Amino acid sequence: MNRVKTGDTVEVISGEDRGVRGTVKRVMPDEKRIVVSGVNMVKKHQRPMRAGRREVQPGIIEFEAPIHSSNVMLVCPNCNERTRVGFEEQDGRKVRVCKKCDETISG
Repeated sequence: MNRVKTGDTVEVISGEDRGVRGTVKRVMPDEKRIVVSGVNMVKKHQRPMRAGRREVQPGIIEFEAPIHSSNVMLVCPNCNERTRVGFEEQDGRKVRVCKKCDETISG
């Protein structure tokens, strides 16, 4: 089970965007990377192309690039602090638990 899921609020703990909070847009568990809204913004110079039925908009496109999952910490929705994540079994299923306030994290 992953510690961070899509829709969670996370805080960046290292790198250029240190201290910035954002929501997780995409999780790539095989590469151990996640995409966080508003974090690691990069610019891509896109050429005009026609690929089948869809056209690619030309120009300079700005988007969020993936960052390594070790560079973020989950923000607990109950205590609103960044925290480590533990796991417990409740009602026969595995749930995430905040290490600071011992509350279950929904999701």
